[in-house]
Amino acid sequence: MTETDATPRKTIAFVAYPGLTLLDIAGPLQTLAALPRFNLPFEVVTVAAQKDTPMGTDTPLGITANRSFAEVPAPDVLIVPGGEEPTLAALADKELVDYIRTAGATAQVIASVCTGALLLGEAGLLDGRRATTHWIYRERLPVFGATPVAERWVEDGPVITAAGVAAGIDMALKLVERLVSTEFSRLTQLFIEYDPQPPQGPLDWDAIDIPSYDPIADGQIRTALEGHPELMAKLLDAKQA
Repeated sequence: MTETDATPRKTIAFVAYPGLTLLDIAGPLQTLAALPRFNLPFEVVTVAAQKDTPMGTDTPLGITANRSFAEVPAPDVLIVPGGEEPTLAALADKELVDYIRTAGATAQVIASVCTGALLLGEAGLLDGRRATTHWIYRERLPVFGATPVAERWVEDGPVITAAGVAAGIDMALKLVERLVSTEFSRLTQLFIEYDPQPPQGPLDWDAIDIPSYDPIADGQIRTALEGHPELMAKLLDAKQA
């Protein structure tokens, strides 16, 4: 499959904001950047409130977006990465949430990585859908009208949500399959050599006491949303709902 002059390009937009988790955006971005490199009809961009403005991440490495929200009002694919306290604080960022809401309303596919799902939820894009996010926050998804699912990635109509951090690469490969083909998704996996073999083996989810980590999430929520009591209460009360 190759691009011709008559083939319109679809825009895949990664939403960037200060403090996000670097791998949440870098993993899927690296995966999907293969599409235009293989002359497929896609344009991959990063979007933020202001382009070319350095933003910090949860690592010592910063990022900049190459497009502004105003320049990409209606991408074909919208992908929202997550993070820790900065992502929770971003739930109160009206400009960011409004962009996700309006861009998501017309996008053919909407995706999130990790707690990026909370931003989708605040934008009203998860209501009535099955979804996942980082395991610490998964059971808080019902506050956004979503049904939490303990899976690596969850596809429900136009929405694909990924679990924590590294799961974004799995989601991106599923998205490549959806946008192009199963064969090209396999080829992309080969070229990025995505073949996880962690030295300690796979996670044993049955042995993890997930509720015991609730205080970590509660603390992050209180820190990030100190000035936004309604949002804070919504997320803190979610576990009791």
